[in-house]
Amino acid sequence: MDVLTIEHVSRNFGGIRALDDVSLHASAGEILAIIGPNGAGKTTLINGISGRYHPDRGRILVDTRDITRLKPHKIARLGIARTFQNIALFKGMTVLDNLMLGRHVHMKSRTWRCGLYWGLAQKEEVEHRRVVEDIIDFLEIEHIRKRLVSELPLGLQKRVELGRALALQPKVLLLDEPMAGMNLEEKEDMARFILDVNEDLGTAVVLIEHDMGVVMDISDRIVVLDLGRKIAEGTPTEVRGNPQVIGAYLGEESAADWAARR
Repeated sequence: MDVLTIEHVSRNFGGIRALDDVSLHASAGEILAIIGPNGAGKTTLINGISGRYHPDRGRILVDTRDITRLKPHKIARLGIARTFQNIALFKGMTVLDNLMLGRHVHMKSRTWRCGLYWGLAQKEEVEHRRVVEDIIDFLEIEHIRKRLVSELPLGLQKRVELGRALALQPKVLLLDEPMAGMNLEEKEDMARFILDVNEDLGTAVVLIEHDMGVVMDISDRIVVLDLGRKIAEGTPTEVRGNPQVIGAYLGEESAADWAARR
């Protein structure tokens, strides 16, 4: 069943058409990769889904609910979580506190109750802390749970940001270049965690990533954008052999390399 549906979405910035009549869908338990050259509209699409700004035309649905004009916090409550191309953590706070912030959409206690820390607020704190501790174990970051984010290398910061997104317990996880700047070992770890999220939790993952080796290895389907338009969609094998994709993005040499690796 599709948990995310995008119908004929367009978005302009002045005279630039960043998205032009783009339609796609993502199902529960699926990894959907969105690829394309710089300026193809990938991050614009993610920003539209998460409510950072709204499309000029078209609709975005979560399950069957139209979220096209909703504010970001309301979209988050409906089960959409994301990471950012440039890390957006609170670097003066600990790993644990950053992950606890990811639970904010599930918190029901009012500010004065939280300040007094009794009754419902206390029970909520215990439950939210349990969820966060499970995520810390899942991502294998127990050893850094009380460290300031600013003290961590990039690879671990990316893992913490993934953890904060998971703290929302999302239906759809939007990952905007989660492996940018990582070394090979860090990329392998991140790919493993993404696969585990997808398989163990049944979360629909929408992935933007420039490392084509990773994309081809872990994606179920791939959508290719070029100049704001969708030019191809299919399995990794289908996309790799698509002449339009080769001409616009992959290049003959890259396509041959991937074919040889397979």
